Amino acid sequence: MEVFDCSGPGPVPHSGEGAEASGESGGEHGSGGEGSAEGGAEGSEAGGEEGSGSMLALDETFDTVRGGARLIMSYDASTNAFTGTVENTTNSVLTRVRIEVHLSNGVELGPTTPVDMAPGEVRTVNLPATAEPFTGWVPHAEVGSSEAGGEHGSNGSGNEAGGEHGSGGDGNEAGGEHGSGGERRGGV
Repeated sequence: MEVFDCSGPGPVPHSGEGAEASGESGGEHGSGGEGSAEGGAEGSEAGGEEGSGSMLALDETFDTVRGGARLIMSYDASTNAFTGTVENTTNSVLTRVRIEVHLSNGVELGPTTPVDMAPGEVRTVNLPATAEPFTGWVPHAEVGSSEAGGEHGSNGSGNEAGGEHGSGGDGNEAGGEHGSGGERRGGV
């Protein structure tokens, strides 16, 4: 089992302000919401875990397949971290797999550094939580470049989709809560 690299800036305040995009489409949930076929692989499996607003209790375990990635996570109070595994359940490579956890206190953990996963590959996930108290959480795995808009913008060039995490491409007119252009989390 390989360890999933969770390097990044750590917990990021997620107030929801500034989620509106300056481009043609976008916003945190875009026109199609979280399940708007990021990378074309999500369809009905997306289920809108994040968009549903149904927070998990701290003692609950999350186990869902989304875009071919099975994410199993739980909160470990002794280490104040979210731990688990992500598995490629498909017969093809999943590109740019990354994990996020949204906390009830408005903090977003992740996304983790995007990785490509071979068929059947399993990686461990460990996302340290914030010291600020929280009572619920909503995790999700994301797969692909999300060029269709969605929550995390895109990495293409000339695309005018926006998203919560902006974009990293040239000539992109997208906005996003976490900015656009420049360096993205995880050194991407």
